[in-house]
Amino acid sequence: MDIPNLYDPPIPVFTLWFIFIYILGYFIIFKNWNRKYRAEASSCLMSLFHGTPALILSIFSIFQTQNTISQLNFTSPNTSFQNLVLEYSIAYFLMDLLHYMVMVPSDVLFIVHHLATLYVLMTCRYVIEHGAVAILGILVLAEVTTTCQNTWTLARYRKVDSAKAALVLEFLSPCFYAYYTVVRGILGPLFVYKIGLVFASGVDNGVIPRWAWISWIVVIIAGIGLSILWVLHLWIDLYREKSTKELKKFS
Repeated sequence: MDIPNLYDPPIPVFTLWFIFIYILGYFIIFKNWNRKYRAEASSCLMSLFHGTPALILSIFSIFQTQNTISQLNFTSPNTSFQNLVLEYSIAYFLMDLLHYMVMVPSDVLFIVHHLATLYVLMTCRYVIEHGAVAILGILVLAEVTTTCQNTWTLARYRKVDSAKAALVLEFLSPCFYAYYTVVRGILGPLFVYKIGLVFASGVDNGVIPRWAWISWIVVIIAGIGLSILWVLHLWIDLYREKSTKELKKFS
């Protein structure tokens, strides 16, 4: 049974929701934080309110129409509930894109990432109207690490001003890096490979045009590649930090 669209149109409503979350973080929750990290922490708060709901709703919307995880129909028409989940994510990425463009315009990589993500989400939702199972499956893998990542990020911002945050960061870092590495470095590429095989086989008889699925795959592979490079950099920094501490012990 399909779940009807609850809002018409939903994106302005969802966008107002994320604006509220951002304002709540900036002016209330993080008002006493260092000005340098106040806006970034508010962005993390938005991410928390997007990631977990998007993860749960994506899983539910996929299994609403699919019988088994091993045989997902990546080219099936979008259901209205799947479209609603896509719109929720579109609203988040629009708001977070605005955050970066206004507050951190020098972070070109994140701006490009958000623009590319919005391209995939919006073409799937408004242009092709098929393939939500594949795109939401990718969203699940992207957001399954979000709670851990944002907790780690907030602790990193606060470590100088809070001994507890520094301890949380020290404990969480290797756990988060390992978790992120498995999801983005192993599960993500395997899932994308499976999607690519299905799209390339032409089983949808052209319902999803070649330009669309190829561009989706390119964007997703680029995102995964950058994620792997990012976590590799974090592993290197952690190793250097541990090595420095060991040298200090014996000096």
